[in-house]
Amino acid sequence: MPRTETSLSRAGQPGEKCGLRLLIAGGGTGGHLYPGIAVAQTLAKRYPGAQVQFVGSGRPLEARILKEAGYRLNTLSVSGLKGVGGIDLIRGILKLPGSLWAAWGIVRRFRPTVVLGVGGYSSGPPVLVASLAGVPTLLHESNAQPGITNRLLSSFSRKVTTAFPECETFFRGKAVLTGTPVRPEFLVPPSRPPRRPFVLLIFGGSQGARAINRAVVEALEGLRPHFGRLHFIHQTGEQDFVRVEQAYREAGAQAQVKPFFTDMPRQFPKAHLVLCRAGAATLGELTAARKASLLVPFPGAADNHQLRNAESLAAAGAAVVIRQEELSGTLLARRVEHYFHHPEELERMETHCGRLARPDSAQRIVDLIGDLAGLG
Repeated sequence: MPRTETSLSRAGQPGEKCGLRLLIAGGGTGGHLYPGIAVAQTLAKRYPGAQVQFVGSGRPLEARILKEAGYRLNTLSVSGLKGVGGIDLIRGILKLPGSLWAAWGIVRRFRPTVVLGVGGYSSGPPVLVASLAGVPTLLHESNAQPGITNRLLSSFSRKVTTAFPECETFFRGKAVLTGTPVRPEFLVPPSRPPRRPFVLLIFGGSQGARAINRAVVEALEGLRPHFGRLHFIHQTGEQDFVRVEQAYREAGAQAQVKPFFTDMPRQFPKAHLVLCRAGAATLGELTAARKASLLVPFPGAADNHQLRNAESLAAAGAAVVIRQEELSGTLLARRVEHYFHHPEELERMETHCGRLARPDSAQRIVDLIGDLAGLG
């Protein structure tokens, strides 16, 4: 049976002048949610009184992020079909009728003026039923290699906003290059932190990354000579938190370790170098903050899109790519030590990062939402 709505909402009060209602569909990870939140925040400034709700799969992380941001989350019982087989595929197919019916109920109750799909399988049912009901729909594709959901939904959407010019060939003239929206906190003028201590910021996305965590723990011994002038900020994910925190403590390293940072925009300015995955939202934040990075693309990402994302930044001189199969503690320690001694190379990466930044991304998407809503 379809799931029900959660209770929290950031919506205009009855009688306010703006009648715009935006439904943002998709999620499952912070990489899908944060661009949607950035659009919602920008929309609120442009159109005071506009109402915004989200539709997602109801994962705990999803609910937590949106609750903290103050937005209502409607949930669907839906799961991905790509790359699964056997009983999981059958279960996913059996969920489709219920998820479409639940999405229709959400659209009927909320009566959105526009629906924005931000990617992920949970964006499919709301965008599809809204389009069939005559509601204008808009997609955002953050990756260099578009996901299957957005490729299928593009036939039912007016426009597809993209982060990479490579996407244009996938969307038959509907693509609009906007970049990936990032939260306003990332758009403050970047400043270079003090040279010492050298700060390495590590995270694997909102879920953490076990391969990165393992390599960092293995690298500690090789980095020990620099511990007096080296500081780690590490988001581990829930599963590895205890093990990684203990490794730092036993090694005697200076480290701030948490399962999940809700204030990541405050951590970025402290970093000289970032070690992370190559999800599209993360890359948007890196370019906005102008941070040099070592990117370890997740090899299990659909269509290997994280590798495509990372290669695009590396080709512009804005990042260095380390494939997961090549990642080791020895290699990582060597790379960090190199940049510890060569800050001029980090500064060059920061400059190239800044050239890729699109700080007006959310503004441009809100422009399109206004046009579709007839507000111009």
